Order: sequence, then structure tokens, then C-alpha cells
Amino acid sequence: VQLQASGGGLVQAGGSLRLSCAASGRTFSRYTMGWFRQAPGKEREFVAAINWSGGSTAYADSVKGRFTIARDNAKNTVRLQMNSLKPEDTAVYYCAAAGTNWVTQNSGHYNYWGQGTQVTVSS
Repeated sequence: VQLQASGGGLVQAGGSLRLSCAASGRTFSRYTMGWFRQAPGKEREFVAAINWSGGSTAYADSVKGRFTIARDNAKNTVRLQMNSLKPEDTAVYYCAAAGTNWVTQNSGHYNYWGQGTQVTVSS
């Protein structure tokens, strides 16, 4: 599976962005999909994940109620809608695919990673 993330940019605090991740390959629907982020000088952290059917999701506490993950298996895409953005959301965001049937926050479970897209939130 090859992943291509897009949709990052510069936004003011309180604004919104929608990230998209396009996947190649006909087995996209078999994978749990996740979003992770890495800020300068910090370790990569889990943001959100969605299982193969879209029926189960998980979010980091820091983004609950502000971010929403969704997928469209017919279009091989997963999206991350980010609302009420804060300066601390500034990071490079990566989409990833895990060969599991359940949502997982463990980056070690993710076999495939996209190239990342920069999100910058100004105060």
C-alpha cells in the first residue's frame, strides 16, 4: 500500500483544515488507518485511527471533540477533519496503514506510512 497525504497548510488558531490520505492498491479496505503527528523536537504521537469498516475509531485525548477521522473505501481515502485548531497542533501529520482488524494507537502496528504533510497553526 502506498500512501499520499495532503491538505496541510497554515491556519490561524480556531480555524479548520481537512487532511486527506490517498491509498493505492486494491486491499485498502483491509487496513486500519491512522494519523500520527510529529512536532519539532518531539516524538511522533498518535492522533486518530479508524478500523477497516469505519465502525470503530480512536482519538488521542488532546484532539477528542475537535478532530474527526473518516474513510471512504470505494475511493481508497481516509480524511482527518481538524476543527478548533490550536498552536500546539502544529506538526507534520502522517497517515499510516496497519494490518490489523482493530483500531490501534501503537505506531509499531502500522506497516505503511505516507510522506507527511505540514500543519502550522498560528496564534
